[in-house]
Amino acid sequence: MEHARGLAGLSRADESRFGAKSANLGELIGAGIAVPPGFALSIDAFGAFLEESGLGALVAATAAVAPGDLDAIGAVSRSIAEAMRSARFPESVRRAVSRGYEQLAVATGTQSPPVAVRSSAVGEDSEDATFAGQQETYLWVRGTEHVCDAVRDCWVSLYSAPAISYRSRLGRSVAAPAMGVTVQLMVDAEVSGVMFTCSPLTGDPSVVAINASWGLGIAVVGGEVTPDDFLVSKVTGEVLREQVNHKDVQYVPDERGRGAVRGEVPAERRDVPCLDADALAGLVELGRRVERHFGGHQDVEWAIARAGSGPDGAFVVQARPVTGIARPKPAAPPASALALVMSTFGVGRADGSQ
Repeated sequence: MEHARGLAGLSRADESRFGAKSANLGELIGAGIAVPPGFALSIDAFGAFLEESGLGALVAATAAVAPGDLDAIGAVSRSIAEAMRSARFPESVRRAVSRGYEQLAVATGTQSPPVAVRSSAVGEDSEDATFAGQQETYLWVRGTEHVCDAVRDCWVSLYSAPAISYRSRLGRSVAAPAMGVTVQLMVDAEVSGVMFTCSPLTGDPSVVAINASWGLGIAVVGGEVTPDDFLVSKVTGEVLREQVNHKDVQYVPDERGRGAVRGEVPAERRDVPCLDADALAGLVELGRRVERHFGGHQDVEWAIARAGSGPDGAFVVQARPVTGIARPKPAAPPASALALVMSTFGVGRADGSQ
């Protein structure tokens, strides 16, 4: 069984074994698009954990839970989380993580490089369901043992109460859930955000919608700050809408070297745009390249590195299709593009703790 592979060695053909997130990043690297380097764990690693821990029967029992029985769902979720966190981490998977992490350290010239550990569930998106945002991401993780802890917590999140409930509500036979994990170098982001290569509200293909804020994207996802909102014409490059909001909170790397901390945005930056004309133009072109490669509209999570912390320009840290995705129908349409953005991308613990 192959437990790990470098992101650069993945393509869409590997989605069934490594999950869509990792496979898409491999595709983008192959297309010459800037993606933080890293490696991916396969569903074989997850399977080895379930087999060695003897938890297969316990997690399989989630399929029998009634959709509306929230007490039962919560109890099952807690039992699985406790059992998984107390189970032995497979030595074969630990060796795979160690090799991947050491290779990343050599490639970056950093003894203990900070990484993002992201869930990459298999079958995350289909024509009639989306599991995006239900599983976890852990930021600014350092060291093999902490990466293994974050990988385990990504596996645990596959059985969170919302994830179990959603699978149960689908009301149809679904494949047993399987989890790959993406491990990629952190971007020390000066600005980060989300970009849709069409209007997320109307589907208009002639525009790119961009939300951006200072620092890591945690403050936006957590609702602690309202990001700047831009709508740019793909045809002319004209900025059709620019809504600059008050941004007083940002998340930055913890000075102790692991995790991210909440801080204040300097007063002089709180009410000014966090993207200038050149940055907007660069993001639009980046979005167009991602869209052309995949042959359809994309929503893209991106980050622009802080000056002096890495190469100039924006990095893609996640990409997934907009079209062909059936989201659970809300009672009313989203009030804004921001509401849709916040429901699309989820982030786990900001401090990197497990």
